[in-house]
Amino acid sequence: MRVMYVGSLAPSATSRHRRLAIERLGHQVIDFDTDPYQSRGGRILSAIRVRTLVGRAIHALNRDLVAVAQHHHPDLIWFDKATYVWAKTVKWCRNNGLFTVHYNIDNPFGPRNDPGWRLLLEALPEYDLHLVQRDINLEDYRSAGARDVYMLRTAYEPTLHFPPPEGWSDTDRPHAVAFIGHPYDKRAQFLTDLWQRHEIPLKIWGAAWPALLSPDAKKALWMGNGVYDDLYRETIWRSRACLSFVTHSNCDDVAHKSFEIAACGGFLMAEDTPGHRAHFADGEEAVLFHSVDDCAEKLRAYLADETDRSRIATAGRKRCEQSGYGNDARIGKVIKYIIKNYNL
Repeated sequence: MRVMYVGSLAPSATSRHRRLAIERLGHQVIDFDTDPYQSRGGRILSAIRVRTLVGRAIHALNRDLVAVAQHHHPDLIWFDKATYVWAKTVKWCRNNGLFTVHYNIDNPFGPRNDPGWRLLLEALPEYDLHLVQRDINLEDYRSAGARDVYMLRTAYEPTLHFPPPEGWSDTDRPHAVAFIGHPYDKRAQFLTDLWQRHEIPLKIWGAAWPALLSPDAKKALWMGNGVYDDLYRETIWRSRACLSFVTHSNCDDVAHKSFEIAACGGFLMAEDTPGHRAHFADGEEAVLFHSVDDCAEKLRAYLADETDRSRIATAGRKRCEQSGYGNDARIGKVIKYIIKNYNL
């Protein structure tokens, strides 16, 4: 199948990982990178564009997208979080016999009130198929006029997220507890309490943390802005325990990061949710916590027991492989669904 892929193709973008999976599954991919349009004019203009959703860059993206689709005439166009694509552009694709799929890792219906959803919501009824990663979004999209909605959970990327070399041990892990990510919800207070009240040794990587941590906490905990790709994987390798939270303000029930940590062979400590329980056996393939006190108690026990941590981390990695939590398996199911139901 010939697939035109419309999305960010930045090296660290998860959209690029999905594009690579489609190619690994044996399909020909025609790239349409949205980054040059999204970044056009510099940081300030880009920020204004996200909020206003007007301007020359958006016009150029839609014009060029149609031109590339017209030239290559793919069997399918995969749009990844297409916040700059007009409804009339999607309608043109469908009217010209091009099957349109839209995947959105984020939540335009959530309480976080992120800017930039107007064009996507206007175009939503025009797509042939929407892919979402939250159970709650299945009905949200149908109520907004979606023709068809199918589940595509977040996934790990097998070319990046894999275990450390054989023989890796605590002597190779200078960090006791790590959190890599954004300070959504009440994470700053949670991690400060772990460090200050429970005296858990902890390090944080990610942007925006300095504004939410006290000067003492920042000095003790914050290691700098986010780590990506090889450095992200190696930071997981070099940590004895890795924390993972769901983003409640985005109505998440399972964290993308949880699949990545487990796939990297890391010891996963994740927030206790139905979604995490559905994907990992608590105490066997990951360890789940329901409060800061519960998290601290479990961290103390497991940090002192390398053997048990290694057992759980190995089982977590095995669960990822056997249950198909990687991009290839997840996207492979989507493509089978499309072929079966739409005769492509």
